[in-house]
Amino acid sequence: MKRDAQLPIKAETWEMIRRLVAFDTTSRDSNLGLIEWVRDWLKGFGIESRLTYDATGKKANLFATIQKGARPGIVLSGHTDVVPVDGQPWDTDPFAATIRDDRIYGRGACDMKSFIAAALAMTPRFLAADLKAPLHFALSYDEELGCIGVRGLIEDLVRNGVTAAGCIVGEPTDMQPVIANKGMRTFRCCVRGKEAHSALAPHGVNAIEYAARLVAHIRAIADRLRATETRDHGFQVPFTTLQTGLIHGGTAPNIVPRDCEFHFEFRYLPGADPDALEREIRVYAADVLEPEMRAVDPQSGFEFFTKARIPGLDTAENDKVTALAQALSRNRAASKVAYAAEAGLFQQAGIPSIICGPGSIEQAHKPNEFIALDQVVRCESFLERLIGELTK
Repeated sequence: MKRDAQLPIKAETWEMIRRLVAFDTTSRDSNLGLIEWVRDWLKGFGIESRLTYDATGKKANLFATIQKGARPGIVLSGHTDVVPVDGQPWDTDPFAATIRDDRIYGRGACDMKSFIAAALAMTPRFLAADLKAPLHFALSYDEELGCIGVRGLIEDLVRNGVTAAGCIVGEPTDMQPVIANKGMRTFRCCVRGKEAHSALAPHGVNAIEYAARLVAHIRAIADRLRATETRDHGFQVPFTTLQTGLIHGGTAPNIVPRDCEFHFEFRYLPGADPDALEREIRVYAADVLEPEMRAVDPQSGFEFFTKARIPGLDTAENDKVTALAQALSRNRAASKVAYAAEAGLFQQAGIPSIICGPGSIEQAHKPNEFIALDQVVRCESFLERLIGELTK
């Protein structure tokens, strides 16, 4: 391990990464320890924060503004929650940032506490600069559960008339500007059948079999889109995808199962109609499958629960926020990614958005998650150039 004085990144950035990684903000738990620490740290610089809480009061978003300049400013956005480490073979303590071989290891080091840390560590420089537009920090909860928390933050901004010229969401992109990501919807489908002895199978309604027929229909839609949908080759998978990821049901091999539950999702291209896809699936269940089921048992059928609705991001290559991110990153790329992010929600609220942050998504969510030190250096340079842009 290198001594702090020999690190290529700023000492204040490293200290901030250490502090943020040390907070266990796994999505199932509270993030208030981190949020309240950041709030108090910013208050020490005279910066007030707006906190928006979830229904339990155990999780919160933070929005803070370095209020300088008259024109609309820039939002630096990141989620504070991380995925679990349960069952993963870590070589270091996942909640203690550790430097080895020019990498920082720790849960969230890549996704995405290093971006948040680098941005917060720049606070004294932001304050000292003659900004012509304000700089905002937006920290959210439960992004990993479906971009849940940031919705309350954005609603609060809209209610209070807070606007911005652009939002940079610091998800790991290797510091390459990303102008689009696919939208995502996830669902839980509960199938209710009727139990019977397996020797009398026609007297029952087999929930697993009807679930399987709907799963097969979902797969048929996926196959159709793969064959016919207009490609967007900016994405690694250039068409809309649907897939079933979890299914369980039944009680014993010789009982016609009464219950079955499965989870499915679709990740759709910008311009695709997710409402039409959802409607097609629901109509097949209601018009084709349920009449057969209810001919045997009127109480049988399907029930759908929406788990997440995350709009995609679709920013033009010639948009001002694209040009800004390209200038700050010194990278003329305009990439697209398949994973979900909060940027589309900011865009939906009228704030032009782009995704650009340090680290590789290939390292996220894995045991021994890490970020390369040179990625943090590039992020620091990106933020320093942002000061230059905001002082023009």
